[in-house]
Amino acid sequence: MITGIVVALPEELSTLTAKKMAKGQLIYLSESIVVAYSGSGANNASAAALLLIANGATRLISWGCAGGLAPNINSGDLMLANSLISVDGNTDVTESITKTWHTNTHQHLTHHVTLHCGLLAESADIVSSSIAKQSLHQQTGALAVDMESIAVAKIALQHKHPFLVIRSIVDPVNLDLPVAISQSLNAEGDVVMRKLLVFILRNPKEIPALIKLGQHFNASKNTLKVIAKHLNYITDHNFLTVNNTPV
Repeated sequence: MITGIVVALPEELSTLTAKKMAKGQLIYLSESIVVAYSGSGANNASAAALLLIANGATRLISWGCAGGLAPNINSGDLMLANSLISVDGNTDVTESITKTWHTNTHQHLTHHVTLHCGLLAESADIVSSSIAKQSLHQQTGALAVDMESIAVAKIALQHKHPFLVIRSIVDPVNLDLPVAISQSLNAEGDVVMRKLLVFILRNPKEIPALIKLGQHFNASKNTLKVIAKHLNYITDHNFLTVNNTPV
């Protein structure tokens, strides 16, 4: 049994391995755990999930960071989604989440991190303003948002593979992301460092906000590093059962 993990950002990837990877590349953490570095966005995440399945993965995890939407969600908290809502408001993809896997993972991780279970929303773009995050929470009831998990969930559902969401919160709902971030993105939603540096040189007042965001990002990454130490436990196939039969 091979578990495939989809990771969108290099910073998220660094919580699993120190090895450098190119987008679309796979790397095995062990004989039974393989990671795909997808890049940002739903299309990239779907492609990575399909690549993992083509290379033998029979279970999928969406791993990485998310934005907080609810008032009680803080940076560094873990979001273990038990339901999902897509950009178009569809919640059918929630069926992809394997209840036994989710339950056992929750029971184990709750002793190690601050953990929330609830609805995860999909966004086609980065939700950067506090107002936009509050609005999305009010509209959907979601606790957090990301751009890739629902895409991976859809692939898992299509192939009838077990699926799990493990996302650590970066920005809480009351935090506006620095303008420098939105001004530094490429067409795929990745931050281009050269564009970011140029923008900072022209707008040095953005530096304090970027430092604050960096602190939140570090808190999120530290949580993922803690969870990474429990991957062997989380991916134990004996937890994935239907009528007491391993799947």
